[in-house]
Amino acid sequence: MFNELGPIDRSNLGDMPVEEFRHHGHDFIDWICDYFSEIESYPVLSSSEPGAIKRRLPGAAPEKSMEMEKIFADFIEIIIPGLTHWNHPNFYAYFSISSSGPSILGELLIAALNINAMLWKTSPAATELEETVLEWMRKLLHLPEGFLGMMVDFASVATLCALIAAREKVKDLNIRVKGFPRTENAPSLCFYCSDQTHSSIDKAAIIIGVGLENLRKIESDKDFRMRTDLLEERIKEDLKNGHKPFAVVATIGTTSTTSIDPIPEIGKICRKYNLWLHVDGAYGGNASILPEYSGLMDGLEYADSYVINPYKWMSMTIDGSLFYFRDPDFVEHAFSIVPEYLKTVESQHVTDYMNYGIQLGRRFRALKLWFLLQYFGRDGIVNRIRETVRLGRLFQSLVEENPDFEIMAPAPFSVVCFRFNPRNETLDEAKLEKLNVRLMDEVNNTGKIFIEHTKLKGRYTLRFAIGNIRTAERHIRSAWKLIADCAEKLVHD
Repeated sequence: MFNELGPIDRSNLGDMPVEEFRHHGHDFIDWICDYFSEIESYPVLSSSEPGAIKRRLPGAAPEKSMEMEKIFADFIEIIIPGLTHWNHPNFYAYFSISSSGPSILGELLIAALNINAMLWKTSPAATELEETVLEWMRKLLHLPEGFLGMMVDFASVATLCALIAAREKVKDLNIRVKGFPRTENAPSLCFYCSDQTHSSIDKAAIIIGVGLENLRKIESDKDFRMRTDLLEERIKEDLKNGHKPFAVVATIGTTSTTSIDPIPEIGKICRKYNLWLHVDGAYGGNASILPEYSGLMDGLEYADSYVINPYKWMSMTIDGSLFYFRDPDFVEHAFSIVPEYLKTVESQHVTDYMNYGIQLGRRFRALKLWFLLQYFGRDGIVNRIRETVRLGRLFQSLVEENPDFEIMAPAPFSVVCFRFNPRNETLDEAKLEKLNVRLMDEVNNTGKIFIEHTKLKGRYTLRFAIGNIRTAERHIRSAWKLIADCAEKLVHD
């Protein structure tokens, strides 16, 4: 089956020498410090053409060792020009995120330790720190008592896990063991979300075998919140037609507008029809740490699961989502597979996180969150989020003061949806879309800021998302001036 081993060069074994690592490590930290100090000198959005980076890279890995100086020089010369700088204070696209110093240092130690936190036994401190940090966060976020949780990579995975657990709770099916019923008259499972919900819900419908046709998207109201009257109507209709509803996904901070679904009303409907309620607070849930936003947790007493992303608004390095659930025994039942080689004598007394999700291997993510929470403290995090919200309101006021622009949706947090609609022009939706596409391209092509778009009820809309820890008021004012100047130029061209 195997050929005889080839020759081994004993002079070319082992890791990078410690002193060499120390030397390069110092250089890398110095470069990171300079990067943050000089980040505004970089264009926010890469202007690289498709394929340009690959053409500058070799077609195969090198046969011989390369000096780290050469590798790093290629990083500066080839890779950096092809990056969009998410840490830039003028990054306003998608959900603006950033990494902070204490989290980066924690990430460095995670990489150095390189543990797999799948079992308590594989590193007791990793499991017990994760349990501790999740409880800290539960209290900071004003989540109800009784929620336990774990860290996963992204909210998409947390939501997938929640829906798998919800699917397994359906009586008389036991899909975990038997798979989906194969008879023609078997009821089809269905679940519900709003028409503003994140696309990961669609992917989850595919992955868990329910299918896109059985994901019911409930129309949102004028403020882009799920309409609970239509939700209950559709549940009744599905039950009447022999379908089997099993879950509802509600959102605190939807992707396009950051709207907040009416969780208490949705929760009561879920309780009435015995449906699993999963709440996606990936973005907006972060704000509940502010006393003035603690009401965001109203209705969470009805929730079966919840997810929040500290990397979205608390400046933790990507990745790391907090997946909370009310019934750990049931989640464990949905996922636990323990082969002989993973059995330990301690398991009956401790938490083995591999049993609560789809992944076996798990990074030591709790360490960087622990560093961040201790370095900034609750007050530091509250102040930073509160300032971001203030900057969002400032940007909204600047838009509202200009009669050639209009606000397209309420802005409960720090994302503002708006568009250019010149007061002296009468433009239909198609022309307004073309005009705003041109405006977005003009703005982004300057390299000074980066914004993106969405569509709201069919209307093309620009999104300005503030969330970077380094963004200050001067950045917001200069960004608005750039947008307004580009818009004026389009009118006169």
